[in-house]
Amino acid sequence: MPRWVPRAIAAFWFGLVVIVTLRWAVGRLAGFLLLLLVSLFLALAIEPAVNRLERRGWRRGRATLLVMLILVVAIVLFLTAIGTLVGGQIADLLQNSEDYVNRIVDFANNLLGTKLDPAEINAEIADPNGRFQRFIASQSGDALRLSFAALGGLLQAFSALLFTFYLVADGARLRRAICRRLPPERQARVLRTWELAIDKTGGYLYSRALLAGLSAVFHWLAFTMIGVPAPVALALWVGIISQFVPVIGTYIAGLLPIVLILVNPGTNPIRALVVAGFIAVYQQIENYVFAPRITARTMELHAAVAFGAALAGAALIGPIGAVLALPFVAMMQAVLSEYGSFHEVIDSPLVRDSRQARSAGRRRASGRRDEDSEEDEP
Repeated sequence: MPRWVPRAIAAFWFGLVVIVTLRWAVGRLAGFLLLLLVSLFLALAIEPAVNRLERRGWRRGRATLLVMLILVVAIVLFLTAIGTLVGGQIADLLQNSEDYVNRIVDFANNLLGTKLDPAEINAEIADPNGRFQRFIASQSGDALRLSFAALGGLLQAFSALLFTFYLVADGARLRRAICRRLPPERQARVLRTWELAIDKTGGYLYSRALLAGLSAVFHWLAFTMIGVPAPVALALWVGIISQFVPVIGTYIAGLLPIVLILVNPGTNPIRALVVAGFIAVYQQIENYVFAPRITARTMELHAAVAFGAALAGAALIGPIGAVLALPFVAMMQAVLSEYGSFHEVIDSPLVRDSRQARSAGRRRASGRRDEDSEEDEP
């Protein structure tokens, strides 16, 4: 037997054991790694604000605590407003279920030409042995499980905030510990990459927050004039969800006010169409007027890149990955833009945007008119 065969067999089994062990460890630590990833992005997002307070004389720990406290208070107020609104609508739906059923059945009969009897449907809902009541009774046993899930979510959120605090408050110490292991030229590159990550991640999230604020203000004014119930809470919902939930955020955000209008007995259903039209029009104004100006100093992602990043993030680590994918891609785009060489793009119809194409078309038309006028001269 050749001498290399036993060594190859030993190396194969050793590599297999290492791979199996790593797979087991990653599976067991998946929750922790996800928690650490969320904390890292939160730290990159809030560090610009902390650095600004530190330059004004604040201690870094206190500045970090203040910024995180503002963030937590804003999130709690938003969730409280939306939860109160949805809870109130659910309570009203349960108290006036007969009226809602009558309206829905009448709407279905008029729209689809059916002949459903609302009295029979209400009797089926009120029947203690009916399918509806049995379904509610079967779901009551899950209340304890949902309570434990909510408690686990709160503990994970607290752990993420604690990690974020230490990553930001002791950021300089962490960077010194990393740089001690590297030669000076590598240290400069690592610190430059870290600085780019902080600037671009914080700038991207800042631009999203500013666009969310603008969207909330305009939707609040529109919802107030249209007569939508709870216009402030719904405007905040539309503004935040449309900006921070990738790809489908606009559709999810616009669905809630439309549904609340349709299930509210005192609201004209035509208002739902008006709300849908306003949301669609504002989305176009935001895409072509507000977003280019706000993101000019931060980072603008191509729509296809954002869509693909969101799908990839969701496939890897679920809904949280879809949300984190956009700032991650923006950060990587900024880091990659610092390295490599760039060249002038040649003029071609394939590389012109709509504005450049229109400009080129006007120049060609002007040139043809000039040629025609020269030919007409005697």
